[in-house]
Amino acid sequence: MTIYFHIFKRLACLALMTLVIASAAVVRGRSFFDLTKPKKISTDLDQKVKESKGDEQINIVIAATGTAIDAAITAAGGSITQSYTNLNARAVSVPAAAIAGLAYRTDVQYMALDRDIKLLGHVSLTTGADAARASGGATPYDGAGIGIAVLDSGIDPKHVAFTNGSNRSRIVFSKDFTGEGRTDDPYGHGTHVAAIAAGNGAVSNGAYLGIAPNANIINLRVLNSTGTGSLSGLLAALNWVLSNRTAYNIRVVNMSLGTAAIDSYKYDPLCQAARRLVDAGVVVVAAAGNEGKDSLGRKLYGQIHSPGVEPSVITVGAANTFGTDFRADDGIASYSSRGPTRGFWTDTFGIKHYDNLIKPDLVAPGNKIIAAQSPANYLVTNNPSLDANVSKAATREQMYLSGTSMATPVVAGAAAMLLQANPRLTPNMVKMILMYTAQQLAGYNTLEQGAGEVNIEGAVRLAKLVRTDLTSSTPLGAPLLTSSAPAPQTTIASYSFPWAQGIILNRTFATGVNLITKYQKVYGLGVLLGDGVIESNGILLGDGIMVSDGVLLGDNILTSNGVLLGDGVIFCPTGVLLGDGVLLGDGVLLGDGVLLGDGVLLGDGVLLGDVAAQSKKALVGGDSTALMSVIIDTAP
Repeated sequence: MTIYFHIFKRLACLALMTLVIASAAVVRGRSFFDLTKPKKISTDLDQKVKESKGDEQINIVIAATGTAIDAAITAAGGSITQSYTNLNARAVSVPAAAIAGLAYRTDVQYMALDRDIKLLGHVSLTTGADAARASGGATPYDGAGIGIAVLDSGIDPKHVAFTNGSNRSRIVFSKDFTGEGRTDDPYGHGTHVAAIAAGNGAVSNGAYLGIAPNANIINLRVLNSTGTGSLSGLLAALNWVLSNRTAYNIRVVNMSLGTAAIDSYKYDPLCQAARRLVDAGVVVVAAAGNEGKDSLGRKLYGQIHSPGVEPSVITVGAANTFGTDFRADDGIASYSSRGPTRGFWTDTFGIKHYDNLIKPDLVAPGNKIIAAQSPANYLVTNNPSLDANVSKAATREQMYLSGTSMATPVVAGAAAMLLQANPRLTPNMVKMILMYTAQQLAGYNTLEQGAGEVNIEGAVRLAKLVRTDLTSSTPLGAPLLTSSAPAPQTTIASYSFPWAQGIILNRTFATGVNLITKYQKVYGLGVLLGDGVIESNGILLGDGIMVSDGVLLGDNILTSNGVLLGDGVIFCPTGVLLGDGVLLGDGVLLGDGVLLGDGVLLGDGVLLGDVAAQSKKALVGGDSTALMSVIIDTAP
């Protein structure tokens, strides 16, 4: 009887606390459960407002519907610097004191700081591009007709790497979004990146051949002469792509850059823009980042940058080939950023809800890559050792660079080749094929390598077999290929390896030959690959509407060569904790450190007691007055 009495007492207490909180919230004109909804102001913007004087102008990006917000911004003493009609967003300068008021508007979805954008900085043979190109026969798969938009520091228009067989430039359009009024590359990064994706190998008898050497290049300069840019400038470039993608057949966007992933991908303006492009049929490829280790050389996790945290984007980490074409010795570059993604949204109680998605999706060669050099650029001028000293002619010179910035255009070029081989592929199909055919690198877990190292030979071979008559009305489980499934193995430089035969799905993975033999609804436009995964009481289930039978969803994260993370392989030197009580392994789903199962649930499964504890203003089981003060303190 005593046990039942205590249980009854606890439930009664919680019910009373809920009633008191709800009453207090209603008094303030807001329902209790509204307070668990996401804050519309990003964490860094919130901090900036607190540190600013009321009349200080702050540059922000606002995601909002309709046009009524424009008048409100002006009335608040602000001004609109750029409008992105395709993205339902604006770059705005407003007084700090006006931001809270704008956040209350129902047409405002989210507000973030106009953050700084920074760089995240033999390939043709070792990636399988040479073998894939040759498989096209008389019409080689070289990216012909496909437009790759390179959003970077500009491109040297005179470099021979960007000409076609008629000695005409394949840079079909250039536009500056930095305000400097130039589209060449005084910094040196963009020329190098573009050449990895689509350089023609004119120098040194093809020694520095790019992945898709006949693709068209759209040069969108978003980084200035010192390699820096802004979120607003990057959004302007993405908005331009949405408007002009058809005119230049832009099927791939390469972003070898990024910014801090503070916001959840659900609200991050850059992620939202990338999602718009993917939903419109454009493959978006982004760098994972170069923060895979600390100053002492120890591995770091959770450092994926935006827009690489966006699930629809193909996020690329860097592999180290050690300068050989032989893939048996390949590994993950120590600097390559590891997952999971740590963007978050904060509810009104101050609780952070982390995304915790598995990233990167793939890795590609990114260490000491030699590619085109723009003349007298900032990088080589300040670091002469980067000059590869290949030629004395400025239009033929090459340079070394390392980073996920270099790995990203390898995958962008691969995507162009897949789309040339099969123009009907959706971005989700391209992503699936690249992951399914990748080579898993032994000794590295999924948070380091994703599905594995890109294998362009296998990817093109599989892409050629995918039906070209698939539409949104194709039934789930219909045949995906025009013939039987190809042998899941590739040989490069006399080394044979099996394909990964699996794909990353947000917080888990899926395996099974039916991924490539049966049509899955998650391969269409307007959805995510991970939409086929549902969770029930911590158990992963397949959504029978989105994913057919025969696809096996994993209940853990794979490490090295098929070993489960929960089977004793620890990816952090200090254990399996991420630092905020989130366990990885033993079948535990990624979460926010919030326990479920023994209390009153708020909205998405957050305990009432955890709300109080995490607010640091009241303890679980504390009196109702203390807990009520939490609600009042967080309400404006």
